[in-house]
Amino acid sequence: MIAKISGGTDTAGLIRYLFDTKKAKDHTDPHLVASWDGFAPDPGRADDFDATRKLLVADLDLHVKQARRLGRAPEKHTWHCSIRAAESDRHLNDEEWADIARRVVAATGIAPEGDPDSCRWVAVRHAPDHIHIAATKVRADLRTARHWNDYLTADRELAAIEKEYGLFQVVRGDRTAAKRPTRAEQEKARRAGHDKTARERLRTTVRTVVAAASTIEEFVDLLSHIDGVLVEVVHFPSGDVRGYKVAIADDAQGPIWYSGSKLAPDLSLPKIQERLVSMGPQPTGQSGRRRPNPWHQATAAAERIPHHFDQPDDQASQGHLAAFGEALDALPLVTPQAVRHQLRKAATSFERATRSRIHAEHHHARALRGAVRAMLREPVSNGNGTALAMFLDAAILVVIAAARWHQLRNHDQQVAAAHQTLVHLQAAYDRAAVVPLAALAQRRPPQQTVDRHIPHLRQAVPDHAEQVVEDPAFGALTAALAEAEAAGHDPQQLLQQAADQRSLDDADSPARVLTWRVQRLGARPAPSPRARAAQARSTTTQHIAAQARTAAAAPVPQQPTQARRR
Repeated sequence: MIAKISGGTDTAGLIRYLFDTKKAKDHTDPHLVASWDGFAPDPGRADDFDATRKLLVADLDLHVKQARRLGRAPEKHTWHCSIRAAESDRHLNDEEWADIARRVVAATGIAPEGDPDSCRWVAVRHAPDHIHIAATKVRADLRTARHWNDYLTADRELAAIEKEYGLFQVVRGDRTAAKRPTRAEQEKARRAGHDKTARERLRTTVRTVVAAASTIEEFVDLLSHIDGVLVEVVHFPSGDVRGYKVAIADDAQGPIWYSGSKLAPDLSLPKIQERLVSMGPQPTGQSGRRRPNPWHQATAAAERIPHHFDQPDDQASQGHLAAFGEALDALPLVTPQAVRHQLRKAATSFERATRSRIHAEHHHARALRGAVRAMLREPVSNGNGTALAMFLDAAILVVIAAARWHQLRNHDQQVAAAHQTLVHLQAAYDRAAVVPLAALAQRRPPQQTVDRHIPHLRQAVPDHAEQVVEDPAFGALTAALAEAEAAGHDPQQLLQQAADQRSLDDADSPARVLTWRVQRLGARPAPSPRARAAQARSTTTQHIAAQARTAAAAPVPQQPTQARRR
């Protein structure tokens, strides 16, 4: 069930609308289902409709007029709450709707239970799936009703009602979502031929610029150079930057300005500054040193995020979620046209999963943010999608882990957003991975080499070995192993190292995951013989420790007790 609450100044106009059947064609059989005392006049069941409607308005306005004579009536004295059931819900009868109305006015403070001086109200039903509650906000003691946070309290009560009545349970938020576009904004966008409102387009633009900027000065500069976007920087009297406003330049009715906080809670200037300051100084390229591949760095940082989710530090996890959201925002800037549409949709969907009531500590995600900024200087060409496929494969596992993390904390909207993100990321990955996997498979080594790698595979991932061997991507994996071996790597150690990075239980195709990990690890300089010996000892120690932990966690079988001899 969903509640919408508004205020107004015209009791007669509100009642006229609720009982109207001429202009509002969807209003059928309007009638009262409940009222403040159970005896309010019902125009829908009276012979003289107009006279009864006027009588109802006078009864509702009684205390308002008394307070007005004393100068104590609020300017907006009406309170209007519509409550709508889901399409899949059964049709509730009048008695059930009456109970729901009483509970909502009690929860919101309009008519607390057992309060003889509470406000006057009526519940009108003019359709099978919803009711309207109309109330005047002046109590019998001529005080104004205390109904602060009425939307929150009504929503909380409706959540309990859904469970008790066996109705569809709406996915609820934690008030950290970006503001939804209003109907007026949607109509304006439709008339202008846009599928998104100005607020939504500006939100996407600003989020993308934040993902590309390293300082607040660079953020403002990049934003001001975007075609079709107007930017106004607001300053304190001291000259320091106070905030910013953006607008669409081609608005026919003149620019409508939005501050960052009106676009989304995390797009206010202080929130953006907090993120950018946490990055610290960015490393500069030094001559004579090999610069690491930023796509490999970003993939490695993303692969570590699910591990961070398993730790007890929720603020650090929230920081990693925000940084990963920035990575998705940046991807459409550096990827081929074929996957750009799905990546934009993935970034838009995941935006809701980047925020919750948990405060984000952004400095924990410094590595990913730095790698993303470096990625923007090395776009993926249409002919080389390996780096992109590698990152998207890791990103899918991050989103799966993010959905699980949010679910454990009852972040329902964020879970739904993560699930929607998965759909778009998977579509983008399936398209991006086709060419690089096919190219690798064509370089599959001789069967003798493949047979030599299979025992290593069974040792590294015993639970997934058969699935990997039967996977169509197995040929690509063996090619990646063979090329890494030719570059001086030990394929057995490399495969074990790839397997130890993260569990493969969430992977749709463990063979693909291992392929990308082996490729990324194999791109590093091959270790010296001494380093390889140390790696072997470390890998053996980790493997033995993992077996010991598994054995310790296994239940100890109880020995049958023997009857004691007399």
